[in-house]
Parts: sequence; structure tokens; C-alpha cells
Amino acid sequence: MTSQRKILHAWCMYDWANSGFPTTVMAAVLPIFFRQVGTISIAAEHKGLATALWGYTNAAAMLLLAVISLLLGPVADRIPKKKQYLGYFLALGAAATLLLGFTGPGMWICIALLYVLGSTGFSGSEIFYDSLLPHIVEKGRLNYVSTRGYATGYLGGGILLLINIVMIALIPQQTIGASNASVPLLAMRLSFISVAAWWLLFAVPLFKHVPEPVVPVKELPRQSIISISVSRLKRTAREIRHYKNIIRFLIAFWIYNDGIGTVIKMATAFGNEIGIGTLDLIGALLATQAVGVPSTLLFGKIADRIGTKRSILITLAVYTGICTSAFFMRSALHFWILAVTVGLVQGGSQALSRAMFGSIIPRDKSSEFFTFYHISGKFAGIAGPFIFGVLSQITGSGRAGILSLVLFFVLGACILIRVKEPGTS
Repeated sequence: MTSQRKILHAWCMYDWANSGFPTTVMAAVLPIFFRQVGTISIAAEHKGLATALWGYTNAAAMLLLAVISLLLGPVADRIPKKKQYLGYFLALGAAATLLLGFTGPGMWICIALLYVLGSTGFSGSEIFYDSLLPHIVEKGRLNYVSTRGYATGYLGGGILLLINIVMIALIPQQTIGASNASVPLLAMRLSFISVAAWWLLFAVPLFKHVPEPVVPVKELPRQSIISISVSRLKRTAREIRHYKNIIRFLIAFWIYNDGIGTVIKMATAFGNEIGIGTLDLIGALLATQAVGVPSTLLFGKIADRIGTKRSILITLAVYTGICTSAFFMRSALHFWILAVTVGLVQGGSQALSRAMFGSIIPRDKSSEFFTFYHISGKFAGIAGPFIFGVLSQITGSGRAGILSLVLFFVLGACILIRVKEPGTS
């Protein structure tokens, strides 16, 4: 019989396994690969359009992820064979990521489609991965184990990104296109393959040691999954309407979190557009991760001293400064400084937002309200990349897109100020 300690370790290892996708694929290497390789002919003639296409790709991915979360999120706890469904999405995500390693110059449509499929696999597997947690640990240790999984993923994703940086630095570059541009084509392709292999290899402990939860017969869905999910979310939306303070927070969160998500997804594409080198772009993102863990813990202590809302407002003020400064960015050093600054506030802003939402919702409705929080946030996350793309296409540069994110942080902060924290008048 598998020990409880081994079960929890195996569960956490899936965070280690799949974190290569958001770090190497989503944030670091693929945005550069998409612009330098996939859209090489477009980028040569219209830098803004190449950046815009990456923005549109991310908007499409967010739309599909939101739909999947809408259909599966509210009923994941009632679906039997959770590990089987997790495996389906894992296979989809790993296969799409593996195939990215076989794409090349001018194949931006194929790259975009594979990225959307890979994101779908990543997000879908996360739904069932999260749904396993309440079945393997008692309620009093949920926060501890969840945080441990997050930290494990941060470490795993960072180590793989470091390995990929070394490959990009050591493997000779190739010249592609009519301009004979030098690109670390082979190293980038190998990095995508490494993410797929890492994902599959380190997911094995979960399938081997984490037991499949037994769903009681009375909880098995008797209607279609779609109808149950939609009806549950409608019911929650009707209930939330009676809580004006929660509505204010959600609107603020939807706006400023869309800005945060857009920074994460578009930063390297914008840096590549203005001519910053690949190693500087990816290395700076590794620095973001390294700074992120201690800074997140520090913001937890700051929030205990000055309040959660004030702490979030500080992070939004920093993000406003980051985007304003990025509009004038010219050098790799500037990008490194901004990347480290993002690391100072990225984890804190997201962790404290979740904590504040948890503090203002009724305890007896926490599960359904948090489901609404996550799903609605994904739908809200479509606007930022899309607006970034439109402005980049119209102006011919990503500078207008990065500056537009200031509005997300300022407007979100203005609404957040009106949200009342528990214990305040």
C-alpha cells in the first residue's frame, strides 16, 4: 500500500512535470520562435504585425481555455476516472508541444494551432489535477500541500528553463530566410521536445501512486456535463449579484489580472521585436522566476502588516511603472531590470488577489464562488492580448500595446479602492 507521504509527493511532482509548458513554451522560448522563425517573412516587412499575430494567438488560446474551464470546472469533482481525463489532456498537451519541435520557418499558422492545443492540454489537465487534491489530504492541510505543489512547479519549471538556456547558448545558430538571420533554430526545437519529455516523464509518479478517487453513485452526473456546468454557474452568478462588494472586487480583478496575464504572454515577443537578444530575453525570465518565490513570501508578510488591499494596490502601481517604462525600452539591461521588477510583484499580486477574494466571500459558498472566480477570470483574460495585437498591427509596433496595459492597472486599481476588506468600515 502506498504511503500518504509518497502520494502527496507524487501529486506535487505533476506540478514539476507540467511547469515547463508555461515557462519555456508560453513565456520564454515560443514567443521568440514564433516571431523569428514562424513569421520570419512577416516580421521582416512588418514587425508590428508579427507581434500582433502572437497577441491574437494568445487571445484565441484564452478563449478556448475559458470554454473548457466553463464546461469541466464546475463538475470536475463529480466526474469519475479523474486520472484518465487528466491523462487525455496530458497526452494532447505533450503531443502538441512535441510537434512544435518539428515546425520551421514560415509555419506560423501551424505553430499557433499547436500552441493553442498545447495550452488546452495544459489547462484541461490542471482542472483534474486540482480536483484530486481534496481526495488525498485532509482539509486542514490543503493550503500547505497546494503551496508545496506550487513551489515544486516553480523549481521544476526553472530548472528546465535553465537547461534550455544552456542549449541555446551552446548549440550553433542557423541562418534562415532571405535575410540570412541567425537563429538558434535547433536549440529552440530541442527545448520544445524537452518540455514534452519532461512533462511525460515526471507525470508518471502521479499515475503510479496517486489513487483514483471513488465518486459515490449519488454524485455521478445524471445529466450532460455541459448542462450541469452551465446551470451551476448560472446559479452562482445569481447569488453573487446579491454581494455588491464581491462584484466590485471581481470587476477590478478581471481588469488588472488581464493586464498581468498580458505582460507574461507578450513580454518576450515585444522584447524580440525591438531587437533584444534571445539569451537576454530568456535569461531575464529565469531571473523573474528566481526573484518570484521570496518576493511572494515577502508580500504575504507585508499584507499582514498593512492589509491585503493596500498590498495589491502597491503591486498594481509597480506594474503601471513597468509598462510605462517598457514603452521607452531600448536595451537588454532595461529588459533585465523590468523582468526582475515583474518578479518582485507577480506572485504577490496573484496570491494576494486569491486571498482577498477568499476573505470577502461567504465561507459556506467558497467552492462554487472560487469556481466562478477562476472561470470568469479566464474569459476576462481574452481582451488584453487581443487589444495588444490590434494596437501593434495598427501602429506597426508593440510599444502602443505595452503602454495600453497601463489602463488595465489604473482602472483596476480605481475599482479595487472601493472594495471593503473584512474588519474595515
